[in-house]
Amino acid sequence: MNKQLFLLFKILTLTLFLLVAVFPLYWIVVTSIKDATETYSFPVSYWPKQPTIQNYMYLFKSMNFGRYLLNSLMASLSAASVALLIASLSGYVMARKSFQGKGLVLFVLFFTQMIPGFMLMGSLYILIAPLRLVNSLGVIIMLYTNMMIPFAAIMMKGFFERIPPSLEDAALIDGCNQLQALFRIILPVTLPGLAATFSFAFVNCWNELFLAMMFLDRELKKTLPVGLNSFIAKADINWGAMSAGAVVALLPTILIFAFAQKYIVQGLTQGAVKG
Repeated sequence: MNKQLFLLFKILTLTLFLLVAVFPLYWIVVTSIKDATETYSFPVSYWPKQPTIQNYMYLFKSMNFGRYLLNSLMASLSAASVALLIASLSGYVMARKSFQGKGLVLFVLFFTQMIPGFMLMGSLYILIAPLRLVNSLGVIIMLYTNMMIPFAAIMMKGFFERIPPSLEDAALIDGCNQLQALFRIILPVTLPGLAATFSFAFVNCWNELFLAMMFLDRELKKTLPVGLNSFIAKADINWGAMSAGAVVALLPTILIFAFAQKYIVQGLTQGAVKG
């Protein structure tokens, strides 16, 4: 009887947790298909009486939302890919080699993750503005790459430490040099780790707002978070259009995690065991 009560309590608790977690997403989707009148009506309706796609049409007809989407994809994919390449090399060296100052390097990488990004924004602007690189997507890619490298290097170090050095020794005996052994033997084995690191780097770049707001103010240069932020006016917020934009912004991250789910779970498990 006690086991049945415990099981019932567990099911109810998990159900409540699921409802709390899913309801905000449900509400965003519902708000995105309401018209302006129903969005602000009282009492609140939990499903629109007449669903409409006018908010989605507004995004792509009255705004440069497609351009925002393209800019974010270019910045996030480029930054995550370059950061993953550099972090793979860095993580491999820290996992396999012993050198003077290795502990200090690891400390610096961890320390950078504790510094709030907005504290660096003033200094970055002072450095970049005189070079006339404001409103350049290349600068955003560079900043995002630098922002992701410490996080990605720490993750990749943990993944490489899970791989037995005997694999590299066998490759070296067969005639590979150290770089060939890394790219031909080690990296394919760490595919789950690469997928996990790339996914989290991409999502962090995709959601970044403050740097993009500071360095991108031209309409055709804005990224998706900056475009969504423009729905917030001084006296009002366009909740319908913002919700529609949020739904569209969620799709790339959902697709990435859907396709890479198996590798991400494996990678996180490997990295958690030894890192």
